[in-house]
Amino acid sequence: MTIRAGSLDRRTLLRGAIATAAMGSFAVACGSPSSKDSDSDSGPKGEKSAKNPFGVAANSKVDAAIFNGGYGTDYVSYTGKVVGSQVKGLTVQVKPVVDIAPELQPRFVGGNPPDLIDNSGEDQIGFLGILDQLEELDDVFEANTYEGKKIADIVYPGVKGPGTFKDKFVGLNYVMTVYGVWYSKTLFEANNWTPPKTWDEALDLGQKAKKKGKYLFVHGKEAATYYRTLLIDSAIKEGGDEVRIALENLEKDSWSHPAIQGVLKVMETMVKQKMFVPGGSGTQFQKAQAIWSNDQKALLYPSGGWIENEMKKATKADFQMTGIPSMTLTDKPKLPYEAIRAAAGEPFIVPKQGKNPAGGKEVLRAMLSEKAAANFSKTKLAPTIVKGTVPADGYGSSALVSQTKMLDAAGTNIFTYNFIEAYGMNTDQLVPWNSFLAGDLDAKGLTSALQKISDKVREDDSVDKIKVS
Repeated sequence: MTIRAGSLDRRTLLRGAIATAAMGSFAVACGSPSSKDSDSDSGPKGEKSAKNPFGVAANSKVDAAIFNGGYGTDYVSYTGKVVGSQVKGLTVQVKPVVDIAPELQPRFVGGNPPDLIDNSGEDQIGFLGILDQLEELDDVFEANTYEGKKIADIVYPGVKGPGTFKDKFVGLNYVMTVYGVWYSKTLFEANNWTPPKTWDEALDLGQKAKKKGKYLFVHGKEAATYYRTLLIDSAIKEGGDEVRIALENLEKDSWSHPAIQGVLKVMETMVKQKMFVPGGSGTQFQKAQAIWSNDQKALLYPSGGWIENEMKKATKADFQMTGIPSMTLTDKPKLPYEAIRAAAGEPFIVPKQGKNPAGGKEVLRAMLSEKAAANFSKTKLAPTIVKGTVPADGYGSSALVSQTKMLDAAGTNIFTYNFIEAYGMNTDQLVPWNSFLAGDLDAKGLTSALQKISDKVREDDSVDKIKVS
């Protein structure tokens, strides 16, 4: 999953962007004499050419430390086979790592970090703490793919953003995370139900579900904030950038925006009318999700595109998991219904002091080849930042087909926001969200609780803030 604290950081957007006090000592250590910046052209050298844009030496090795989380590490090992087709004898040594910062901190301090790191997971290294120790990756996007196409031309819009800090593009986020509302196409077709486009339609669908002895939604205690994501996504579509900017800048009364309150009022009505499976606030999130995906007691579930892969062992046969964009509040929102929250995640970095930084960049170029990107989507059921690598049948995955269709339909109407993850708010927000979905807290109380959490961060001078415009 990608929303609850901890696991959220494995796949999303601005992980580690804020240099916390805990990371302060790490930043100092990385700037110590033992870890002095090396020349970006260090390491074994080869002759630069169109086929070898970074000048990788033949028969050299790339030391890759890859986060061993939801996506595993085999996709990078596969890329090691692809990269050899371009640079003779180049090999990739993949080391799976779970606790990135604790394990790699000594190597940064010692001046011998890996050549390539998937900087993900709960113990991700804060980007601001090592910013000067990282290669900038603009030249990767300016290079051609193995198929001869400029990389910048074949990736989705805005994918540099999540990996750019202080105007330096240092994190290449590889996976496109698409957020939406998921349902069983089979179940809907059997009952002649239409997926809702507005919250009023969702409310009407909830009444139809009750007549069938079912519920509209379900939630689990660790994932109650999935409904916060749904709330914000819908509110941004309704009210536009002003909603997003106010929330990201932690403005006073940002949670009281009319678009947010409009969606929250409908959610409150759904809770009062018992359209949520009861007991969710005491149910482990995957068990709650199985009530939807296996038992089919609930019709809809808001989540990111990882949901199919996460629940593949607990999904009813022929479920045909399908995603739609978040519902709009009215039929005239500022952003169209097709607009979605989507962003690149899973950030890869290339330390300057690695023995083969050119090789690290070459592995990234190989990962962006059609062959490697298609392999990732096929094996992980998730799209990469490379467009056009998922076939029409989605390798048999209806959810993957949905993600591709949503990205294509959204066009340039793709947005994202990072303040929850950047300031570590999710854990605190879980408490009021669980109370709200259980019916123990009303919309006014939830608004107040969420605003207090934002205000606390805004007023804490020890927390570095990022101004969003």
